[in-house]
Amino acid sequence: MTQTLEKIEIETSSHVRSSVIWLHGLGADGHDFEAVVRQLEIPNTRFILPHAPYRAITLNNGYEMRAWYDLFGLELGSPQDETGIRATETVIAELINQEIVRGIKADQIILAGFSQGGAIALHTALRYPEKLAGVLALSTYLPLQPTLEKEMHAANADTPIFMAHGTFDSVITLDRCKVSKHALEAHGYTLEWHEYPMAHSVCIEELADIRHFLLKTLALKNTDMID
Repeated sequence: MTQTLEKIEIETSSHVRSSVIWLHGLGADGHDFEAVVRQLEIPNTRFILPHAPYRAITLNNGYEMRAWYDLFGLELGSPQDETGIRATETVIAELINQEIVRGIKADQIILAGFSQGGAIALHTALRYPEKLAGVLALSTYLPLQPTLEKEMHAANADTPIFMAHGTFDSVITLDRCKVSKHALEAHGYTLEWHEYPMAHSVCIEELADIRHFLLKTLALKNTDMID
């Protein structure tokens, strides 16, 4: 039985034709990007901000916090919680399916995420069996990288990926992120790559670029009415 996530939903108009599922980072919750979503002013879109369940995090001495999977380390080569990642992939895929049932076409759905949430967004989107609109991968990396070649789905082989990182990020370093960038490019994925002079966070310039990506990818225009 698929786990049901608590979530926040924000609809920017009464006529919703696109959905963005946005996953928060380790220790945060769906409220973390609520203000950002409103600030973006994307018309005719439903933003879904789920809360990850609480779980013990090995890297933090077993302390329980909201997390999409357990974390053992952030360095390249650290062990990864494959069981947790794959379980969360199933839950997020079900969120996508629910949006399709609600009348949103798969190619009008974007998976977005920051840090650990971005890792899940990348992992899930590249394996999802229907064409999605795009992926927002913010301050993150590609988990379970060696399994991608066998598991990547042709439906999302050319799905646009917005990948952004801070040059001063000491949590997930820029070099760590670039390893994922190069792996994705080696598999033929189309990346819109951005670097910003920031730490493990988001910045105003990044939000402007995110807004442009969302409008372009969802084929929305600035003149679309928010009714």
